[in-house]
Amino acid sequence: MPSFVSLNLNKDFLRLYHRGRSCARSALVVYAMKNRTGLCRAGITTSKKIGHAVARNRARRVIRAALQNTLRAHDLAGWDFVFVARTRTTLVKEPTVRAAMEDALRELGVIA
Repeated sequence: MPSFVSLNLNKDFLRLYHRGRSCARSALVVYAMKNRTGLCRAGITTSKKIGHAVARNRARRVIRAALQNTLRAHDLAGWDFVFVARTRTTLVKEPTVRAAMEDALRELGVIA
């Protein structure tokens, strides 16, 4: 089962925010940048604007599930991603977030 490595360091997030390409959708914002590791590395950000802890955790779960399904369908090795949850992320289901994610990744040129 394809998986991803979590981004944990603040410098990795800042590098993607400043040097990566971004694409916004109603359900999430995607920052993407090539890496030299050959691995898919991803980080998920949810701010307190999303809502209380239950809503933020749901947003993270939905984005993580959408990313796992996208990884099964496409080869994303060699890319770093940061997914930023939006208020709508807590209201929609995983297929909607996955469609938004794949649309954003297509626009960024990560998948064909």
